[in-house]
Amino acid sequence: MKCCICGAVRNVGGHLDKIFSNMEKIGTLFDDYVIIIYYDSSGDNTLQKLKDYQVINPKLKFYVNKTIVSNFRTQRIANARNGCLQMIRANYSDYEMFVMMDCDDVCSQDIKLDVLKKYLYKNSWDSLSFNRSDYYDIWALSIRPYIFSFRHFKNEVKVLGKMKSYITDLLSKVPENGLLKCASAFNGFAIYKTNKFLNCNYDGRVRLDLIPKNYIYNNVVINGQKIEFKTYAGTEQTLNEDCEHRAFHMEAIHKNGARIRISPEILFN
Repeated sequence: MKCCICGAVRNVGGHLDKIFSNMEKIGTLFDDYVIIIYYDSSGDNTLQKLKDYQVINPKLKFYVNKTIVSNFRTQRIANARNGCLQMIRANYSDYEMFVMMDCDDVCSQDIKLDVLKKYLYKNSWDSLSFNRSDYYDIWALSIRPYIFSFRHFKNEVKVLGKMKSYITDLLSKVPENGLLKCASAFNGFAIYKTNKFLNCNYDGRVRLDLIPKNYIYNNVVINGQKIEFKTYAGTEQTLNEDCEHRAFHMEAIHKNGARIRISPEILFN
């Protein structure tokens, strides 16, 4: 079994030593592995860190992007993650699994390798992410009836609170060794079965075409608010931005019947 361990990096030089250490630990679970990094222009020592580490570990392959593809952050991240996928398609399509992980403080704590190892060979998931002591990544989460982005409702703080309580409660009730079904989840780290995702792409735009209309309707009803498209992140542009993971996971569900799951176990200390 072989695995590609992927990440998008920008201004994360201070975290990379710990990130690389965790990536190496993940690599020990496989017969072979490669680390694939997509680099966007940074104002710190991120690029030098990549060059220095590649000397130590030639399994690191990285691409330097010199083009600003969008003013929207999620679209830039989507482009970076798609760059990692393209490197897999071109050179490592026979690797059975790939990891996508954030390369900042989110994944810089010590990884609980036994937790990841426990699920590797189970045939109960195609995408697997994990719980945290504080489940923070509501932005990437789609789980019925909260199928759409909380940021697209007028009172997003209220919706965020409801979704956070909901996912925390659901995960607390998952049976031992069980997994929670959802439509999208990331929480800073996810592992994927390559054949279920390699023909899909990340997209930082709103993709209502990937969500059944009745799911959207039920989400509006339970929030008691209509979906809004509004200015975002200090820009004057109308919001057509969404978490890049939502489109990626939902496209895999549509095309390949991918099973998106969350483990109630915590992967990072």
